[in-house]
Amino acid sequence: MNIVRPKKKLGQHFLKDQNIARKIVDSLGTTESNVLEVGPGMGVLTQFLLERPELNIHVVEIDKESVEYLHQNFPALENHIYSEDFLKFNFPGLFEGKFCVIGNFPYNISSQIFFRVLEFRNRIPEVVGMIQKEVAERINAGHGNKTYGILSVLLQTFYQIEYLFTVSEQVFTPPPKVKSAVIRLVRNDRTDLPCDEKLFFKVVKAAFNQRRKMLRNSLKEICTDLPAEYAEKRPEQLSVNDYIELTRGIENQIKKTGHAI
Repeated sequence: MNIVRPKKKLGQHFLKDQNIARKIVDSLGTTESNVLEVGPGMGVLTQFLLERPELNIHVVEIDKESVEYLHQNFPALENHIYSEDFLKFNFPGLFEGKFCVIGNFPYNISSQIFFRVLEFRNRIPEVVGMIQKEVAERINAGHGNKTYGILSVLLQTFYQIEYLFTVSEQVFTPPPKVKSAVIRLVRNDRTDLPCDEKLFFKVVKAAFNQRRKMLRNSLKEICTDLPAEYAEKRPEQLSVNDYIELTRGIENQIKKTGHAI
């Protein structure tokens, strides 16, 4: 097999620029040896990852044709290629301890990939991913920015976000209709939240699901008496720390009234 056909239903756009591929791999600055590559396709990143002997590389790929290609062209990956859907795959079971994630993430599931990273954030100290430029900007946006949203708050709660560089449409086969960008997430020092974590996620999601409304309206199903300093604000006006404090206030209010979270 000399080439894999990109499949639209899988959101495949194969990177063909070797210099950019190397630059993405060089952006992985981790001291962790375990690395999981998501969606390697024909191995444009994989080849450079394998040049780093200190790394223990595993790859997960849903496309059967790509899996066959990888088996034929990357014998060094023997027993380290998993023909699975990353979103359903038990990837934490691959490694003892921590591991990093890298990949040219399919646009159609990039947000879901980051939600899975959040789920295992205490075992994933670093992520380097190429995603749609608009999504990268949203993840990196600060509060007060109109693109600031759910992923911005949740990822910035636990990771330091770096927008590394923009990638042209023309370096892919087939070219996507939008520009791409490479971002790096590095785990910060926040281990536990000083509020109920489940409630925190619920508050952030509920706030941005009705982002045009003031918080007293968008969060009324969770709490009818919000802390006064937040009630008249809109979701993009609150920083990560504001959302933590808001959740603490709601949690205290719920405890007073006896309502379940």
